[in-house]
Amino acid sequence: MVRGLVNKLVSRSLSIAGKWQQQQLRRLNIHEYQGAELMGKYGVNVPKGVAVSSLDEVRKAIQGVFPNESELVVKSQILAGGRGLGTFKSGLKGGVHIVKADQVEDLAGKMLGQILVTKQTGPQGKVVSKVYLCEKLSLVNEMYFAITLDRNTAGPLIIACRKGGTSIEDLAEKFPDMIVKVPIDVFTGITDEDAAKVVDGLAPTVADRKDSIEQVKKLYELFCKCDCTLLEINPIAETADKQLVAADAKLNFDDNAAFRQKEIFALRDPSQEDPREVAAAKADLNYIGLDGEIGCMVNGAGLAMATMDIIKLHGGTPANFLDVGGNASEGQVVEAFKILTSDDKVKAILVNIFGGIMKCDIIASGIVNAAKQVTLKVPVVVRLEGTNVDQGKRTLKESGLALITADDLDDAAEKAVKAYK
Repeated sequence: MVRGLVNKLVSRSLSIAGKWQQQQLRRLNIHEYQGAELMGKYGVNVPKGVAVSSLDEVRKAIQGVFPNESELVVKSQILAGGRGLGTFKSGLKGGVHIVKADQVEDLAGKMLGQILVTKQTGPQGKVVSKVYLCEKLSLVNEMYFAITLDRNTAGPLIIACRKGGTSIEDLAEKFPDMIVKVPIDVFTGITDEDAAKVVDGLAPTVADRKDSIEQVKKLYELFCKCDCTLLEINPIAETADKQLVAADAKLNFDDNAAFRQKEIFALRDPSQEDPREVAAAKADLNYIGLDGEIGCMVNGAGLAMATMDIIKLHGGTPANFLDVGGNASEGQVVEAFKILTSDDKVKAILVNIFGGIMKCDIIASGIVNAAKQVTLKVPVVVRLEGTNVDQGKRTLKESGLALITADDLDDAAEKAVKAYK
């Protein structure tokens, strides 16, 4: 639920010792159909559904999985919210439709391979490679349910709202009293009392209360055992046969748990991610693409934020957040330059390194080698300070490259903005 650049890259987590620590945080995001399948394994009620990637698979699914269904829900699968209100670049309105069974193949054909634009994708949109076909349930009530991690209580927090199927942010702003928050003691785990509070927050009208409490406990079990950072169901719904059903599934997972969640992390869909971010992750770099024109290469998240801020102060806009970390190798620096120069929007590059563990001479050597491997068509401004700074500056000077050096961060940002303008 909490989004933004800082939260995507840096979080603060409370250790058992009780001291605040800063750590990098990455989250795996999976498709709805994958999340629904995982929920089903934990005993959570989910609609019958199947993901398809071709019209042949659509026909087989209708005949083999839904032979008696008169209507089906057709959901485009991209890693972004707002699909129902999205628009395909082809002109088709909506990424989620309820249609007659004999219309499913035609609609799926208009979705597969097409680009869907939603409020979360940006104007470039995302390609729909799969479509999720689901049974149409007889829903009598739609609610909102989520489990996330809470900084204040240093543990899981369950959020419930008796209204769902729409933007929870809007509901929280207009009707804050509807939002019920139930913190869970990470050591005790969820109790029947905790689960009952959540169900009271959902305020189901027909669903069996005891069964609903058990569903909440199963969702919490999934959240913990699968190392989730977010489990969001919007809507979680009541059906006419008095069941609580997860009619949606959005799950994020802590990348630090990849070693013990191999099956889940095998579900990663790199085709839905920024290729630059995928390349950066392979090189163990932290990269987030932005819309500006000055590429930033720094070491440390705090320094990255400061660098972007001062670029803005001098009238420029950052093209990315790229943190090479505190102990990058020369090869990683070369890879970082390749990623930066792959972005056509980048008109200048600002390298801002404070050498502590990361030595300035290593960065300098990486810059020189990168310049030899990558054709640098944009000006590069370099500010080095700290360990082995003199050796680093000497390496840059003796390289013969047309690099612009800077004395401090303010000077570097000003020169970078002037260089591209």
